[in-house]
Amino acid sequence: MTRPLKILMMASEMAPYAKTGGLGDVLGALPKALRRLGHDVRVGLPRYGPIQEPLYNLKTALAPLEVPVDSHALWVAIRSLLHDEEMPVYLVEHNVTFARENLYGYPDDGERFILFSRAIMEMLPRIGWQPDIIHCHDWQVGVVPNWMRTIYSNSEFFGATATVLTIHNLAYQGIFGWRALEMAGLAPYGYVTHPQTPHLGEVVDLLARGIMFADVVSTVSKTYAREITTPEYGERLDGLLSSRQDRLFGILNGIDYDVFDPVRDPHLVARFDAHSLDQRPINKAALQKEAGLEIDPAVPLMGVVSRLTDQKGFDILAEAFDHMMDLGTQFVLLGVGDPRYHELFMRLSQRFPRRAAIFLSFDAALAQRIYAGSDMFLMPSRFEPCGLGQLIAMRYGAVPIVRATGGLADTVRDWDPETREGTGFTFTTYDSWALFAAIVRAVETFRRKSDWRRLQENGMAQDFSWAASARQYVDLYEKALGFKGVREPGAG
Repeated sequence: MTRPLKILMMASEMAPYAKTGGLGDVLGALPKALRRLGHDVRVGLPRYGPIQEPLYNLKTALAPLEVPVDSHALWVAIRSLLHDEEMPVYLVEHNVTFARENLYGYPDDGERFILFSRAIMEMLPRIGWQPDIIHCHDWQVGVVPNWMRTIYSNSEFFGATATVLTIHNLAYQGIFGWRALEMAGLAPYGYVTHPQTPHLGEVVDLLARGIMFADVVSTVSKTYAREITTPEYGERLDGLLSSRQDRLFGILNGIDYDVFDPVRDPHLVARFDAHSLDQRPINKAALQKEAGLEIDPAVPLMGVVSRLTDQKGFDILAEAFDHMMDLGTQFVLLGVGDPRYHELFMRLSQRFPRRAAIFLSFDAALAQRIYAGSDMFLMPSRFEPCGLGQLIAMRYGAVPIVRATGGLADTVRDWDPETREGTGFTFTTYDSWALFAAIVRAVETFRRKSDWRRLQENGMAQDFSWAASARQYVDLYEKALGFKGVREPGAG
């Protein structure tokens, strides 16, 4: 093992305290895995409204704390709790700013997360904990690497601290106007420029600033790390990312095996593992009953647990839906998102009563039952930085049907009936017929029970725990420390 590191993670989400998607799951699990490797890991998080005293044993770490904002200061409090019974989580408390109904979606989001980020930075010297690494997750804390090269560049306290920025989804960049620079104390430095990304001279793109100034940039799969340097996937930042390719790495997300374990899952009717798959059909029957579907073990049951957005491939799934139903399948979906997809899937469920069930909500327990009861799990994503659904599905014996992009390409191996190797069914072209062809192959294989059992066993044998990924992050931190102090021409 390398020397123990002091690692501060900064993010806008962390399960179970605040979560809208995979980012929250990562922050709930990765720090624990790093601590098991012997590192001192702590997390900075806004104190949102639902993080209440009765639910968590909150302590006061600092109150009050003066935070420079624009030409004045705001006073915040720093509360703390222990995650997994031992890991400190520092919560920035400012009720007007963070105690709202939702995590995001407000006109002042830029100002909110700049305040959060600055509060954590100002807290560290006050509590006397000097991190070796500040690991920033997504645009909400993308300003921190920029600060390390500007307002904190002469700080003795942060002199040996390296920064890592992880991109969880490049589509969300945190784009704001000049006011964000004033809030961040960066107005004297103005807009940044980059020869291959000229629009950055006209906006404040917080994620782009993190990419430009971090000692190391990572994203959540090796394939996505390559894809985002191309115009197709680069979201107008491909030039900037290409210029930093020597600092850009892909590390696959894992899943928390303490949470996602079909042997111990309290939400299942029947618990099982790869050696007791005969118990799994009990969960399928229970899911069919709960969803109002015909209870029949011979009918292929397709499951989806997802945000309902264009990214997830629901446009091509809708085009293929009637053909999929013609194969005699059932369908159950859990998710929320774009209202037009709410309406679309509700219409489909009305057209196919007792064969299609739609749950427009977020229900963690039902999600577990869908993973454990579905025969197949659909993820026809247009792009997918990593994806957690396919990892959980394989852990629970559901066979993924995915488009080979991003993390889906890195984690799902296409089934080969000759060698009986593979963990799912993949397709490459983004259209409904390519998706339907993969579904047909899956349904045909489902009829061959011996092959299907082998597919399930192959998937369940994969190791997608956080242990391996955590070791790769330690290597990444060592790279960042090695790069510390090296500046590229034009990066400041």
